[in-house]
Amino acid sequence: MNPLFDFTFPHKWQAEILPARPAILPARHLVYPRQAEEIERGALEVLARTDEPNASPFLATCALGFRDPVVPTGIWSTPNPHEMCAVAGGYAYIIDTVTPEHFTMLPYRPVLQVRSAPAQELLLFVGHRAILAWGANGRAWETAKLSDEGVTINGLEGGLLRGMGWNMMTDKETPFTLDMRSGSLVA
Repeated sequence: MNPLFDFTFPHKWQAEILPARPAILPARHLVYPRQAEEIERGALEVLARTDEPNASPFLATCALGFRDPVVPTGIWSTPNPHEMCAVAGGYAYIIDTVTPEHFTMLPYRPVLQVRSAPAQELLLFVGHRAILAWGANGRAWETAKLSDEGVTINGLEGGLLRGMGWNMMTDKETPFTLDMRSGSLVA
């Protein structure tokens, strides 16, 4: 597992991926999701510190989705400077670093790619069939189905996202273009 790091967006926290859970846990230890059977398969252990005064560090134990190298694992900054995105084997968690009890586990299992779109202030999550965009205030939009199995982003430019999706009926890769403000298909 080679973790990825993307700190494109300004953030008010620091984080490091630990090679294993520490023998002595910090006072604040949170498991994501709260009651995770997946923890038995493994976890991403992230030691995080917020820049808030007098805040103590916390250990985020993020349940691992898959051990396949095709799915991402790592840490991303988000458009909200207090939120951290941790991805563990394709399971994506948005964690509020000021109150880490507050988190969102994204519905894609797995997330196949995470992509920063700084011009639009979005963090993009690519699944098998659609794309979900996360903004400073949370979920910004989610596309309709773009593919029967496999979405590829080819480029982000001028407020447009260009990509490809496989169409089962034609057995062909089909291009698509999205408006990055809404996630809608552009005709």
